[in-house]
Amino acid sequence: MYSKTNPGGISLGRRQKRVFAIVGAVFLLLLCGFGVWGALSHDKYGASANGCVNVNVPSSTGGSTLHYCGAQARSFCQTEFTSNDQIAKRARPQCLLAGIKPSSSASAAS
Repeated sequence: MYSKTNPGGISLGRRQKRVFAIVGAVFLLLLCGFGVWGALSHDKYGASANGCVNVNVPSSTGGSTLHYCGAQARSFCQTEFTSNDQIAKRARPQCLLAGIKPSSSASAAS
């Protein structure tokens, strides 16, 4: 049996259909644009490299990123090479990826 899903309802006119189509197309374009931007944009806290260290650590709000470059990265890494806590365990591989190796005093202290 066939029955109307909207009995007694008002059908849309040509102008209303056109407005809905335009709004839908603009919304779809925005979604596509954000998708392309999200996929291709540069992440300033990407992988550790070139003297910059990025370490993701758990925190009370879910997670945190530690980001250091240059002298701060070297100082951070030397401290983490001599420590044995959870942050140090997460930081050491990232320091090596950034090209920062433990100093001879840090190696002797481990």
